[in-house]
Order: sequence, then structure tokens, then C-alpha cells
Amino acid sequence: MSVFVGIDIAAKSVDVVARSNNKSSVVKRYEQTPQGHKKLADSLLKLQPTCVVMEATGIYYLNLAIVLHDAGINLSVINPKSFNHFAKLTLTNSKTDDIDAALLAEYAQRMTPKMWKRPSKDRLQLRDISRQINRLTHDCTKSKNRLHALLAYKDTNIIIIEDEREGIEQLTKRIKRLHQLALDVINADEFLKQKMENLTTAKGIGPVSAVTILGELMVLPDTLKANQVSRFAGLDVRLNQSGTSLNKPGRLSKAGNAYLRTALFMPALSALQHDPNVKAFHDALVARGKKKIQAVCAVMRKYLTGIWACLQSNTHFDSSKLFSEIHKQACV
Repeated sequence: MSVFVGIDIAAKSVDVVARSNNKSSVVKRYEQTPQGHKKLADSLLKLQPTCVVMEATGIYYLNLAIVLHDAGINLSVINPKSFNHFAKLTLTNSKTDDIDAALLAEYAQRMTPKMWKRPSKDRLQLRDISRQINRLTHDCTKSKNRLHALLAYKDTNIIIIEDEREGIEQLTKRIKRLHQLALDVINADEFLKQKMENLTTAKGIGPVSAVTILGELMVLPDTLKANQVSRFAGLDVRLNQSGTSLNKPGRLSKAGNAYLRTALFMPALSALQHDPNVKAFHDALVARGKKKIQAVCAVMRKYLTGIWACLQSNTHFDSSKLFSEIHKQACV
């Protein structure tokens, strides 16, 4: 008897539904922790499912996917667009975690999806290093702000000031050490090294930004489309309109990978200064009434599209391919 399993991913838990004989089981919930992942893997090994399906949503699916893959479970990770299309075909109007898990199990039975490929250890290591750099950089910025506040008060004890300075110095050393480690990981892998070279040809993207961008993108399934990668980064526009009673402007969803969004912000600002194609695109949006920050976010989304294309095709980044002839003429 074939068993198909659907897993719906959330930030703190995962909902699991097993399907056999065209009937779905009662949903089971597991914690989004290493212990919960192991418990789920052990449970699935007893079921011996033909296929397990989960969505490639946000940043929470990957660790569980690795655990299940390493346990020898037949796993498929599908993109949200494919699942949403399937959900519409089933005429399901409601949307809950339980229903999504059951639909994913049905998807596994009907669609026979491709099996998921585990990212290499080098790619996962690069992701972990880049995220630690991001956290330490955030801490360093907070420390510098505290030091500025301490120096603004004339009666601050000099020991407190020196302590804050020592903390900043230590954080700076740790960031530098981890960045060098990331470069060592990249240079030791010819595949990653070539991707790094392609990425740093883009205006505004230096080694620091490239490490984070590669760390986040190189663990994604290579079957994702550019618009799906934008949703992964939370750079997709979410509309909120309904008849004449509600007509709010579109906003960034921000329901995605904050590490990737952060890594794209400064390169987008730099590209505005040094890339005429980007500047023309930005100025055209502002001329149409967009706020400056909205135009910058649009540049980030465009840049991400170009980055994903150059990584997939293994070619140098070329901003001229991202913009229409109207924008190019504005650069003349």
C-alpha cells in the first residue's frame, strides 16, 4: 500500500498528513526544532512513504529537508506557485495549515514530483557563515550607536567607554575572521568561485555582499523561477484590493528571507550612483509617482532577477539586459 505525505512548514511547527487509499490521516504536529525533526524522521521511516512533499517557503524548510533527506526518505520540495495552482484546481476555498498539509499529500500522490537534491556541505557552510557575519555586524552597529550615546554625555565613566570600544574591536575581529573563512570556502570550490566572479561584476556588489547573497541563493532549488526567488526574499508586491470598498496601494510582502533583503539594499544604492541603467530605471519610477524607497526596492528586485539569471546561466552580471529600451535611451 502506497503512502504519500504532505508537510506544511511554519516558523515554530510543522503539520504532517499521511495519505493512503485516497484518504488523508488526521494531522500531526511536530516542533520546528532538531528534536522535533528527528522525531518526524523516525515516524516517517516507520511509514516508508512513497513520496514526501513540502513547500520551499521562507527560511524554515531547509533544515528539515536536510534531516529527512539524510534519513533516506524520498523527499520532494516544490515551489509555492506550483502548489497554489494545484490548490486552485482542487477547488479548495479554505486555507489552514491542516488543509495545506493534506493538499501537499494529495499533490505527492497525483503529481509524482521530482526528488529533491540536497545542497552540498560547502554551500550550507557558506550560508551559516554568512548569517553569523550578518548577526555580528548587527551587534557591532548597535555597539557603535551605544558608544556614540556614551560619548555625547560628558560625565560618562571612561571605563564604560573603553569597555564598549573593546567590544567593538572584538566584534570587528570576529567579522573579519569569518569573512576570510567564507572566502576560503568559496575559493576551495571551483563552482562557487566562478559564481563569485560572475556576481562581483555587478555594480555595487563587492566581496562582502556577494558572500551573503551566494550563501542564501546557492541552497535554493535551481528549478525556481526569478519571481519565485523574489517571493523567497520578500521582495514581491502584495496587493490588498477588493471591489470599491478597499483599494490600498501595493506593498512589499517582506514575508521572506531578511538576510537576502539586507544584502541587496546597499548594492542597490551603490548601483544608483554608478550604473546608468539602474539610475534611469529608478528615475523613471520616481517620475511616475513612486516614492524613492519604493523605487529602491524595485531596483533590489530587478537586481535579484539579474543575479539569479547570471547564477543559473553561469555568466557575468549584465544590467543592460534587465531594462527596457526606454530606460536605456534615458541613459544616453
